[in-house]
Amino acid sequence: MRANKDFLGQDKIFWAHVRTISGLVGYTNRKAVKPNISADNESAQVKVPTYDEIKQAFEKIGLDSTHIQQNGLLTHFGKTLLDYFEYRATTLNSFVSSHLMTAIQARGIFEELKATHNAAFIAPKNKQSGDKKNDAYFTGIINLLIDANAQGLPWNHDPQKLTTFVRSKIPLRTFARRLDGAFTSTVNPIAIWEIKEYYYTTTFGSRIADGIYETLLDGMEIEEVREHEKVDVLHYLMVDAHNTWWSPAGRPYLCRMIDMLHMRYVDEILFGYEVVKRLPTIVAEWVEVARSRPDLFQYNDTFTKVKKVKEDVNLLEQGSLFTDTL
Repeated sequence: MRANKDFLGQDKIFWAHVRTISGLVGYTNRKAVKPNISADNESAQVKVPTYDEIKQAFEKIGLDSTHIQQNGLLTHFGKTLLDYFEYRATTLNSFVSSHLMTAIQARGIFEELKATHNAAFIAPKNKQSGDKKNDAYFTGIINLLIDANAQGLPWNHDPQKLTTFVRSKIPLRTFARRLDGAFTSTVNPIAIWEIKEYYYTTTFGSRIADGIYETLLDGMEIEEVREHEKVDVLHYLMVDAHNTWWSPAGRPYLCRMIDMLHMRYVDEILFGYEVVKRLPTIVAEWVEVARSRPDLFQYNDTFTKVKKVKEDVNLLEQGSLFTDTL
């Protein structure tokens, strides 16, 4: 999912309103419940606040709302604000909820892809124990789809180091966190991504919530290097687990994801099955960028595919790397 262009370019005051109103009025149409993963709350929908609700909530804490509506009519700011809430709710209630998968659904797609694509690496194990210990299905799906469409170019499916941007052999920025993947490497990458899959979670704890704030931090670092060094990198967030994210505790974080997307802290969010439909096209776009950037292979991150990187450098020197034979 890409951002809706109608809501891009809003200033931080706009997003302060979105966060404040969401916190005061609520994210869903039901009252707050205990933060457990429960099918009993499956029918609850993401909320679209009304102006009256906003006005009442603002008045309770001493805030003014006349800049949102005046003389019974929404201002331009107010209309944009309420239109955004409508868009966010509709997107989550229809598109996102229907694309998030269960563990059984993800396993089926993973096994199908694994049977048709021969990859040296497939998927790590999840962090569960006992009967729940298994392949990380969503990560496996992502790895297989990227490898099948990367046209032989190197990429890092398990970075064990920080993402770094280099210019003229001098480090410009090094990000604070290790991400879940990079194309073509963690040095001057074209794209970086994070994966959040929680199929077997029974409580919505801080570890899941913190994962979203980590993505926000990464987005802020990208914003800074883009603004001050004119360096850009595509930033993706891929999430799955219907029972976790479409729970009473999970839906507010889905709202925050949509907000983060429109604040441009992430370029695209892929929800569940959406990776199957979108990743082949996305990776093809990365490959086209790589063909126009031979500087990518000036540095490498000593990843396990370093031999492949060296081979690509040799091809680059021979003038045959970026050809249609990839």
